Amino acid sequence: MTTPESNPTGGPATAAVVHRDADPQESARANRRWWDANAQEYYAEHGDVLGDADFLWCPEGLREADAHLLGEVAGRDVLEVGCGAAQAGRWLVSQGARVTAFDVSKGQLDQARELNQRTGIALPALVQADAQRLPFRDTAFDLVVSAFGGVPFVADSAGTMREMARVARPGGRVVFSVTHPLRWAFPDDPGPGGLTVRQSYFDRTPYVEEDEAGVAVYVEHHRTLGDRVRELVAAGLVLDDLIEPEWPAGRTQQWGQWSPLRGALVPGTAIFCAHKP
Repeated sequence: MTTPESNPTGGPATAAVVHRDADPQESARANRRWWDANAQEYYAEHGDVLGDADFLWCPEGLREADAHLLGEVAGRDVLEVGCGAAQAGRWLVSQGARVTAFDVSKGQLDQARELNQRTGIALPALVQADAQRLPFRDTAFDLVVSAFGGVPFVADSAGTMREMARVARPGGRVVFSVTHPLRWAFPDDPGPGGLTVRQSYFDRTPYVEEDEAGVAVYVEHHRTLGDRVRELVAAGLVLDDLIEPEWPAGRTQQWGQWSPLRGALVPGTAIFCAHKP
């Protein structure tokens, strides 16, 4: 799972944060560069929470071992979209699934290979790819899953939904988690400052971090809840459930903009559960 925070340290320096258009090519280039530079640091900061072979859906702490959103995974062909260091894919392998995992970032895939060696869990199918153009054949997978990977970072999210639907088998599930769209209206602040609306929820202009030359070094794209549902339906998928995990009582873990303060008041994650007829 990848859940970046604003104003990251390391990697390409951020000179300005703006809201402006960013096309698919610019978005992919910027995010590939950002994650290549920050993969090791990200793991060092969040690896203890993510685990090396665990499936964490969100900063609220919901794990697939408890949620069972995917149903039976043993013997299933699974595609992990935007796998990061493939912690979720490694957990799926441990449960008997056949997993193919991909990410736009070579740095993240290098981190995944290190964890393969460290854990002894074989995840040989690690592919570098863009979620907007999947290099896999039609109806190749029983499950297509993503925990904060790929979907929030692509300009053509409708195209990504079509691609995820294309590679899913009839009856297969497509399940992914993203930052809850409502959070777009609030600043990325885990404290009291993050409880005040600063921009329109309906403003889909991308969030872009630029270097001193005005080149994008990190891009994230916003879609409303309605946008996400319409894109799923247009891709030929059936939405079965929309899960908004509540912040668990007693959980003190803060992760970027996610905190007990905000989690008690405003949803931080949306998990879309769909299937292909």
